[in-house]
Amino acid sequence: MDLTWYGHSAFRVDAGDARILIDPFFSGNPSWNDGWEGPAEGVTHVLLTHGHDDHIGDAVEILKKTGAMLVANFEICMFLVGKGVDQNRINPGNHGGTVDCGGFTTTFVNALHSSSSAGEGGANTYLGNPAGLVLHFPEDKTLYHMGDTDIFGDMALIHELHQPEIGLVPVGDRFTMGGAVAALACRRYFKFDTVLPCHFGTFPIIDQTAQKFIDGMEGSGVNVPALKVGETISL
Repeated sequence: MDLTWYGHSAFRVDAGDARILIDPFFSGNPSWNDGWEGPAEGVTHVLLTHGHDDHIGDAVEILKKTGAMLVANFEICMFLVGKGVDQNRINPGNHGGTVDCGGFTTTFVNALHSSSSAGEGGANTYLGNPAGLVLHFPEDKTLYHMGDTDIFGDMALIHELHQPEIGLVPVGDRFTMGGAVAALACRRYFKFDTVLPCHFGTFPIIDQTAQKFIDGMEGSGVNVPALKVGETISL
């Protein structure tokens, strides 16, 4: 499995025949200035954790250009169909559900956050409940993208049910867990092999580095790579 981080919560996952973008926020992302075309090359799936604009990002353009499958909750799927995404290429789900994505499955799990899209005049469109996404691959490691969330006790059940080996964890504070709390969540509830911190450094009002998380994970035995934006790691 190859993982590439594009800043904020945007990742590409290359595993088997799957080429997956999660929360593809490229345009307007201060951490990334090279457009979406490169990261979206050959993409087969676009997965969205929730409906905020810094997570839906360039999903519409990518889906139209590539014909990739959209995997998200029902509200987000239909919202993007209304913006021209092919209804035959959506794969909706919701909390507790698992959907077959062809080559891997995605399970929707809880996240403590909100989910909407800002429209003209400041009006928000409700886009269902936020989620974390657990990706199971038949011949590769299980990956858990937490989405935007705080710590919650039922993370223990997520570990019991799915035993993810790779965690993509928000650490930037204000809108998600801060680094120290995120480290507590990883150490108390999971047995990750590798954790990649995200959702930091993008905007001035969130933490600019993942140092609090890195410090909190010290001595845990978990691999916490310090990826640069645009860097790829093989796991």
